[in-house]
Amino acid sequence: MILYIKHIDIEGPETIQDFFEAHGFTSSIVEMGVNEKLPENLKSIDAVVSMGGPMNVYEEDKYPFLKMETEFIRAVLSNHIPFLGVCLGSQMLAKVAGGRVVKSPNEEIGFSTVQLTKEGKEDLLFQGLGDELIVFQWHGDMFHIPSGGNLLAASSACPHQAIKVGCSAYGLQFHVEVTDRNIREWSESYYPNTKEGRLKIKSMLDDYKRNKKDFLKAQQTIYNNFLKVITIRKQILLPK
Repeated sequence: MILYIKHIDIEGPETIQDFFEAHGFTSSIVEMGVNEKLPENLKSIDAVVSMGGPMNVYEEDKYPFLKMETEFIRAVLSNHIPFLGVCLGSQMLAKVAGGRVVKSPNEEIGFSTVQLTKEGKEDLLFQGLGDELIVFQWHGDMFHIPSGGNLLAASSACPHQAIKVGCSAYGLQFHVEVTDRNIREWSESYYPNTKEGRLKIKSMLDDYKRNKKDFLKAQQTIYNNFLKVITIRKQILLPK
């Protein structure tokens, strides 16, 4: 079973959930924004995926569920359960591992290219992707690399784009799960209905069409590789 953590209704697992259900995994979604509880028993969980959201990891007084999620992720890491954090989820991973989360040098909204580091090129999660990949961005914060963590991807606009903590926990500052529908929904929720806002939405949707082939290739490669991470954990780390 894959456990998905949602922080806001419109930012769900989307194509990640579709992929793993197509490969025989059941899904469980915890809606943190409406005070649903995270499970105490982790035995049936094959992997945890924490999604994005407009809140910041340091806003625990405003969003008390962030404290609960922090402790939950700590337990996930202690039990060596594969973890994938997307955007806010990646920042939560860094926070749990002792890394700071600060304002990004640049706010990023829209499609961009990120470059894999030497460690990223050698890591299972990014095998088959070459030196760089097309991703979708929507963030204003950035994680720092925690002690013992590895930087897997970077860019000139935001130097910390992907991290690995331990043997099977990953954080992606960027999004790979979105579709054109998600881009439109997010834009309509987060952008003002102005001429400038409408032009930005049109630009991002045009970019989606233009980059779709490469974007979907990166998306499916990462999902397949994360499936391998889950499979390895089942074969090696779990008691026989």
